[in-house]
Amino acid sequence: KRILVTGGTGLVGKAIEKVVADGEGRPDEEWIFVSSRDADLTSSSETKALFEKHKPTHVIHLAAMVGGLFKNIRSNLDFWRTNIHINDNVLHSAHETGVQKVVSCLSTCIFPDKTTYPIDETMIHNGPPHSSNFGYSYAKRMIDIQNRGYSEQHGRRFTAVIPTNVFGPHDNFNIEDGHVLPGLIHKVYLAKQSGSALTVWGTGKPRRQFIYSLDLARLFLWVLREYDEVEPIILSVGEEDEVSIREAAEAITEAMEFRGELVFDTTKSDGQFKKTASNAKLRRYLPEFQFTPFRKAVKETCAWFNANYANARK
Repeated sequence: KRILVTGGTGLVGKAIEKVVADGEGRPDEEWIFVSSRDADLTSSSETKALFEKHKPTHVIHLAAMVGGLFKNIRSNLDFWRTNIHINDNVLHSAHETGVQKVVSCLSTCIFPDKTTYPIDETMIHNGPPHSSNFGYSYAKRMIDIQNRGYSEQHGRRFTAVIPTNVFGPHDNFNIEDGHVLPGLIHKVYLAKQSGSALTVWGTGKPRRQFIYSLDLARLFLWVLREYDEVEPIILSVGEEDEVSIREAAEAITEAMEFRGELVFDTTKSDGQFKKTASNAKLRRYLPEFQFTPFRKAVKETCAWFNANYANARK
């Protein structure tokens, strides 16, 4: 197997690289991690050239234009167009070069805004996503449509996974444009340096299921090797492991040994209140899989951020 990982230098790509290097890789697997420096995936010719150069038999497709709530609100059209181009180029190049299997990465924000909980894999197309990030959400949904098309028309084994909120080393810790957990870690670091209070945007009440990037990486390897459905699979901790943004902030302040005040700026948007996902399908396949406890994973991520601050903050 020659496994090409797009978006290979991002949060999930780095986690897969670490897990493979730490002994989870197999002798019959050659892993190739590429980033935007290797090819502009919005260009069909550059994408095709990348595939012809590396001749992968398998692809893990992580590359995407991503950002936090406020970046999405500002740039829905950009998120739609960029991601549609990337996904179409990657899947079509994979098809044209005879790739045996592609595993793409979706996101729980693709689910309908008005829905019942917990959400599961059958509900993706049951209504429009939240208006704050409709461009990104619809672009990601379309991967599921394309996978079905390639399967029905060409017999391709293209599938997708839907992780809940991923965090860990090598995350985007940008306060303005990053996701909630890495943004909070950076904020706590700065508040500790300056001796000021920690201000969390929103009420702190929204609830999320967080998955540690190294756990997700181990599950990605399982999907690549063992999971044969075209339909996506949710990769997440259980519903009972959902935490509020306040609880997440408290876990970070504890890990960073921050002794200051915690303030919630309720003039800022909360985004979706919750998007509780069911991992029942995953548990049917892997009943014994052990997730890293949330506070332990937060502690390890904070330690990585502290040790790599010069690079991580960018």
